[in-house]
Order: sequence, then C-alpha cells, then structure tokens
Amino acid sequence: MRKQGWIIVLLAAGLLTGCGNKETPNETQTTETETTIVQETLETQTEEEESAYIITERVEVDGKMQSYLTGEWKDAGVVKMRSMAVMMPNNKASLPQYGISRASIIYEAPVEGRVTRLMAFFEDYDDLDHIGPVRSSRDYYVYEAMAYDAIYVNWGLAVPFVKDLINSDRVDNVSQALTGISQPASEAFGRISRSGYSMEYTGYLYINGYESAVKRLGYETEYRDQFVQAFTFVNDNYRAEYKEYESAVKIYPGGTSGNRGGYGNASPYFEYNENDALYYRYQYGGKQVDEMNGEQLTVSNVVFKICHGEVREPTNRDYLAFGVHGEGDAYVFTNGKVIKGTWIHESDYDTNLFLDEDGNEIIFNRGKTWICNIWKEYAEYIYYE
Repeated sequence: MRKQGWIIVLLAAGLLTGCGNKETPNETQTTETETTIVQETLETQTEEEESAYIITERVEVDGKMQSYLTGEWKDAGVVKMRSMAVMMPNNKASLPQYGISRASIIYEAPVEGRVTRLMAFFEDYDDLDHIGPVRSSRDYYVYEAMAYDAIYVNWGLAVPFVKDLINSDRVDNVSQALTGISQPASEAFGRISRSGYSMEYTGYLYINGYESAVKRLGYETEYRDQFVQAFTFVNDNYRAEYKEYESAVKIYPGGTSGNRGGYGNASPYFEYNENDALYYRYQYGGKQVDEMNGEQLTVSNVVFKICHGEVREPTNRDYLAFGVHGEGDAYVFTNGKVIKGTWIHESDYDTNLFLDEDGNEIIFNRGKTWICNIWKEYAEYIYYE
C-alpha cells in the first residue's frame, strides 16, 4: 500500500552522507542537533526513493538490524528471533509488574470484572532472569499475538473459549500445566514470594525455563515467512511529524470518569512529553512503573483499536469477547498528534494495518507502541486534549 501526504522531519542533516545512509545510527546523537522540516508525497516516489524515508527491507549492518517491532537498531540475533507475548495482570492488587519496561509492544484490553489485562511482547530479554507476574489467557489476546508470529505465554485460560484455539497447531504456546492445556511447559514457570500479595500474583516466567520449553516443544525460534513486520516505521534520522493534524498530548482510552468498558477501574492515561517525544503512562492515580528498575513506562506510539464487543455466556462469569479481525475505527497517537482512521486485520497471521481517513497507511515513529482494544459501544468516551 502506498503512503502519501505525511510530514517527516530530517534529523541531524549535517551527520548524513545521503538519504540512503546505511550506517548503524547512534540513537542519542541527534537530540541536540538542528532539524530541517521536509514535506514529501510518497505516492510519487519510486520504491528506492521511498525506502529512504521509511523502513522497508531489513539489512544487517555490523551485526545489527532494525527491529520489526520498534524500528530501532538491535543485535541481529535479537531482531530475527520470534518475540514472546506474555500475559500480565494489571489490576491494582498485582502491581507492579517486573520487566515490563523492556516490552516492545503492549496490548491492553478489559477482561471479566471489567479490569484491564496486558499482553507484553518481548524481543530483547537475554539479560532478564524472569518476567511477571503471568496471568491467564483470553482468545482475543491469542489472535492478536498470532499477527506478530509471537510465541504465546500464559498461566491459565478461560477454558470454554481458549482451549481449542491454544491447543491447535495454529498457536505456539508456552503454558503453565493447568486444566485445558494439552502440552504444558511447567519448566518455564515458578513462584516468587511477595509479602501481602495473593498467590495468583506470584507466578512468573523464567527465561531459562522458557528457552528450554521452546526447544523441547520444537518451536521455530526465528520469525517465519508469514510474518512481515508489526508496523511501518519512519527510517533513521527522520520523524513522522503530522504537523497539520490535531494535537493530543493527554489521552484517555476510557474517558476521565466511570468504568468505561473496563478502563475506568485503573483510569489509565498517557501524557506526551515533547522534549523526548514519548508518552508517559499513568494509572490508579499515579505513574505506572516497572518493579525491576523503578522506571515509568513510556512509548513512542499509542493506538486505540475500536472493536466489536460483547459479553459471552455464561454471563455469571462475565467473559468478554473482542472482534479483532476485520476492520474498525482507530486512533493513532504519535508525535503529540492524533490521526483518525481505520484498522484492518483480515486473518490470523496478517499484519494489523492502520490507515488514515484517506486510506493511506499511517507511518509510526520508531520506538515502543501501546495498543488499547476498546469496545465500539464505549468509543464515545475516548477523550484526549
């Protein structure tokens, strides 16, 4: 799909030897340098010219490649390896999570009880000992993970709605040994004592155990041919500015009052900082931080994916459903702007496409991305300023 009509910023023009510069960039060297505004209509560009502005083919340079999940330069071995999609609780009694700041993509959606649960995609975890706590699966998370060719990690599941899917040959999963799992991987998990926490929030994924389980189960460790990339990212030394779009520097997936479709329990929001071009995550009246390092969670892009939703039977369990295939409305927040458009996810292994109102693919700025799945009936409560 061709891209057109977006605005990019050429960073550190004096450091470039040409638009097609292939040197591995120093991610910090451009922050203090002069910037030049450039307007381009990519519809008129050849593929070679277009590749100067957006990341297309990944090329290994001095042992590094641009990540499929963030667009950032990382060790080639890390970039080629399939990510793991880890289910993590987000209700207040479970916090803080350990290692979550290392996730490249985070999905958030409500579950029963109308609290949100997270699915965090990790690609760079070699130096971590453990991640967690880990929680149970819902099928809409599994379907989202399949679009990224990730290995799905969970501790428990909503058996009536997940069992057949997760045990099929369509899903490579590392799952704790519980009812409903046909190929358990108990070697990947363990408990960590947390004073004052209930047992359900003491289960963690151990990296060595995960790697052992992946090997024993015979999963391919590198991305398979069906996977292309998570999003289309702007290339090195450029920034997707979207200058003519509406500003949105404080954004609320569930509005500012009430438990709107499950988001009001935590009352999450993101606040944009123009100094570093990052969105800072807040919930439960304060910063959301990583227990591992005390850092507040930040991302470069935030997406609201509006989906069909419903309560499933038996209603006494309040299990929810999200229609994550097909298409629907979307809001993409990047560079302090909001781009309204649509999302398209045609089948399990297809990439999630995000298009503007003219049908052109939205170009993401390099870095981490947070995606909020929101029921269509609650979309009216989305708020940003």
